[in-house]
Amino acid sequence: MSRAALRVEIISSLSEIGEKDWDSCACPEAETGRALDPFTTHRFLKALEDSGSVGSGTGWEPYYLTLYQDEMLIGCAPMYLKLHSQGEYIFDHNWAHAYEQAGGRYYPKLQLAVPFTPATGRRFLVRPEHRALATSALIQAVQQFAQNNKLSSAHITFCTAEEAAQGAEEGLLHRVTQQFHWHNKNYPDFEAFLGDLSSRKRK
Repeated sequence: MSRAALRVEIISSLSEIGEKDWDSCACPEAETGRALDPFTTHRFLKALEDSGSVGSGTGWEPYYLTLYQDEMLIGCAPMYLKLHSQGEYIFDHNWAHAYEQAGGRYYPKLQLAVPFTPATGRRFLVRPEHRALATSALIQAVQQFAQNNKLSSAHITFCTAEEAAQGAEEGLLHRVTQQFHWHNKNYPDFEAFLGDLSSRKRK
């Protein structure tokens, strides 16, 4: 497939695209069972819109990137124009401050993410048979959107290691941060967990 055969469209609501089309890219494995990542499904992202969690007045303005080959959707990505850094679980307030101290305007910025959800998963949702070319085309479309709208930056948060590697190949900068995960060691209840702690840490 040549890149010339691809068409990018940007929509502002998931009501403009069918659930089946979106989910064929977001969770193609769901055709044979349960979606591996519920957070990128049409149903979850549309619920954020319908509940007013994202949209006008929230600082999360949705812009969904869609990629077509002829009339078939082969890739998509949830993007948001951000007017602040809240709800991302990535702390870039110092970046924003430094950018503005240097005379720039940090907000609005572009965020590819699942709002309020610090869970790693795919951000470039593509049909498996088109993965490499479609992901590359989506990355370039993100860069073009940010440039055309004179945005300070585009951020792709909690993406997969494969997407980070491909982004680096496309010239994106890679920032590594830390997450802390608690793993249940088969504690039957909270008291059992507390019993594993030293008295100093039980306070």
